[in-house]
Amino acid sequence: MVRNSTIPVYSLRRQMLRMSWNKYNLFNTTQRARVPNVANKTLYQQKWASKKDTRSYHGDQITERQFQSMFKTRLPTANTKVGGVEPHPPVFSLTFAEMERRLDFIVFRSNFAPSIYAARQLVGHGKVTVNGKPMPYPSHRVTDGDIIQVEPTSVSTLKKAAPKEVEEESGAAVTKAPMEFVPKPFSQPFLFVPDYLEVNYNTCSTCFLRSPISRPGKTEIPSPFPPQMHALAYEFYARNRK
Repeated sequence: MVRNSTIPVYSLRRQMLRMSWNKYNLFNTTQRARVPNVANKTLYQQKWASKKDTRSYHGDQITERQFQSMFKTRLPTANTKVGGVEPHPPVFSLTFAEMERRLDFIVFRSNFAPSIYAARQLVGHGKVTVNGKPMPYPSHRVTDGDIIQVEPTSVSTLKKAAPKEVEEESGAAVTKAPMEFVPKPFSQPFLFVPDYLEVNYNTCSTCFLRSPISRPGKTEIPSPFPPQMHALAYEFYARNRK
């Protein structure tokens, strides 16, 4: 599924949710019903609608063929007991877990870019390295333990502060221009880091710890959609897998 370029990304009429801090995307998120009314739809229509909505958020810049190559029918989960009760975890929320290994996704999830499109642009322009080596491919999938680093001057929330004189160990005074964090408007609801990433904002780097997992009552992948919609999307792809 690739977004139609003739339709605005943050259309207030269609209300398709995106991986973005944009104010119109935030408005669409608040306006959409948590679970859509599917009373008058067939099972296939429910699956297709759920697939369309979830894919608009989870990688609308990725083609269906690309996603099909990443889709896995076996989903990881952590069956740990909480307070002696072991409810069934929402494993279907991990339908798009493999996407979280993509370089552009990691840059966005680490809050180094205001949208998935900006993250893709940062990677394509050579502003991102993986384990110290330039990696200009947004579709590159990292492995556990990889270190991703972004040039501080390319991070939209970092601005140069007033120059300050810093005394080095040798005793000489050197003038430096430090970077300070300046949040973008309407970005506060999105400024959090998933459990499978470890971010160091002093060095603008991220360590990809492991694949996202699902725990009882909790899933690690940020998503504006409930597990029921992810389950329908999963069934759509599992049934139509080539």
